[in-house]
Amino acid sequence: MSESTTATATPLVWKVRHGEPVDLSRFDPGYSGPLRNKREARRAARADLARLRELQERLHVDGRSALLLVLQGMDTSGKDGTVRHLSIGLSLVGAEMTAFAAPTPLELRHDFLWRVHQHTPPRGRIGIFNRSHYEDVLAARVHNLVPEATWRARYEQINHFEQMLTDSGTIIRKCFLHISKDEQKQRLKARLDAPSKIWKFDPGDLTDRDRWPDYQAAYEEALMQCSTKHAPWYIVPADHKWYRNYAVRRLLIETLEGLSLHPPKPLFDPASITIR
Repeated sequence: MSESTTATATPLVWKVRHGEPVDLSRFDPGYSGPLRNKREARRAARADLARLRELQERLHVDGRSALLLVLQGMDTSGKDGTVRHLSIGLSLVGAEMTAFAAPTPLELRHDFLWRVHQHTPPRGRIGIFNRSHYEDVLAARVHNLVPEATWRARYEQINHFEQMLTDSGTIIRKCFLHISKDEQKQRLKARLDAPSKIWKFDPGDLTDRDRWPDYQAAYEEALMQCSTKHAPWYIVPADHKWYRNYAVRRLLIETLEGLSLHPPKPLFDPASITIR
C-alpha cells in the first residue's frame, strides 16, 4: 500500500504521526505486507517466537526497561488471538497480560487511569493490555458515558501519563488492529454458527457494530491525538489473522532489538571461582 499523508508505510504496519488527521478508510485491513499466504507466515513464526523469547530474557536480566504493548480494536479484530499467539514465545516469568472490562464500582470512584497504572509492567518485564485506558475515549465517547468535555480532556491526560511511564523506563507500543466491517461480519457469524464458538458471541457486539462509523471516528481521533514520539500508535491490518500475528510479533522484536540490552556484570571475578 502506498504511503498515506497521515502515516508512514512500512513493510509491516503503519505508524501514525502525531497531530495529523487519520482516515482509516485509506488503510487496507487486508494488507499482508511481504507475506503471500498463511504458509509463509507459519514458516516465519517458529524462528520469530524463539527470537522473541531470547529478547524477553535479555530485557529481564538487563532490568533497566519495561515494554508495554497496548492492543485495541473493534470486536473480533483479534486482541485475544494476538495475546494467545505471543504467549507461545513469551515466558510467564517475565510477561503478563491484563484484560480491561467495564470499570467496577470501585474503579469508577477513582480517576480513569487509576486501574490502569496498577497493571503497568515493572522494569525487566513485558506487559500486554487487552483493551486499555483508551476505552475512556472510545466506548465512553460513542456511548455518551461521560460529557464531551470530559473525554476530550483525556487525550492530553493520556499523553502525560504515557510520557511519565516512558520517563520511568517503559517502552510503549500501541497497536490498533484494523479489521473491515465485512470481515467482522464473517467472524461474528462463525461464532454464532459453531457450537464450539458460540460462547464467544455477545449480542452486545451487534450494538457496537451498529455504531461502526462512530467507533471509526473515535479511533481516528484517538490515533491522531495520542500517537506521540514516546508512545506511537501503529495501524495493524487484521483481516488476515496470520498477518496480524506476524506484524505485531515483528514489531515487538524490532523494538527489543533496538534497545541496548546487556546482562549485568558479575560483582566477582569468575576466574577466582572453583567448583569442586
